[in-house]
Amino acid sequence: MRRLRHLLLALIAPVLALTLVTPAAEAQPGVLVYPGMEIRQDRVRCTLGYVDPQTRVAFTAGHCRASGLVTDQSGHVIGTQGSFRDNTPDGTTIDTNHQITDWLVVHLASDVAVNNVLPGGRVLVTDPAVVPVAGMPVCHFGVVTGESCGTVQAVNNGWFTMANGVVSQKGDSGGPVYTPTPDGRTVLIGMFNSTWGSFPAAVSWQVTSQQAREDVISAASVTLPAPAIP
Repeated sequence: MRRLRHLLLALIAPVLALTLVTPAAEAQPGVLVYPGMEIRQDRVRCTLGYVDPQTRVAFTAGHCRASGLVTDQSGHVIGTQGSFRDNTPDGTTIDTNHQITDWLVVHLASDVAVNNVLPGGRVLVTDPAVVPVAGMPVCHFGVVTGESCGTVQAVNNGWFTMANGVVSQKGDSGGPVYTPTPDGRTVLIGMFNSTWGSFPAAVSWQVTSQQAREDVISAASVTLPAPAIP
């Protein structure tokens, strides 16, 4: 009887272990999505600029667009490409009055975890009252160069340039550009675009968010039924 009892326990133990382990494996959290993380579309490598935990949408540079699926650096799908605008000059000289737009909306997958915390631990917030001004302290985070800080060099038509320490390389596109405020906040003022001459440049978050709202309203109006005419 004792041998039979030991034999039964030996047979049941693996089944119990499997039953206990399986739920834990299924309960693993999804990929964490946050501003400043590396994202990829096909072979295009960029930086995520802003994440809104409430609406579960994120933003990066419009010239980062490729196929519809957006993944992290390990290939995990984090969302799909939505609306975008991009008129980034490609090797051409432009006047500072020329308006540059460069943004892309990422609709985040339902199974990913979302926050608005930068890699350094600071919460990235938005404030329509905080806009880029020449001489303002500014920092930029890109997946290639990390965080670099300096000042706003000049403010142009929907975009601005940076100097005095801000650096960038290919792969930093779309990365968040932010400024510290006297009340201790870290406020988004733009997303990295490219370089203008020797100066790193970013598109204004104020203009970007306004254009994104306009596109959403425009798309919604197209799907609405035409009003009945008496």
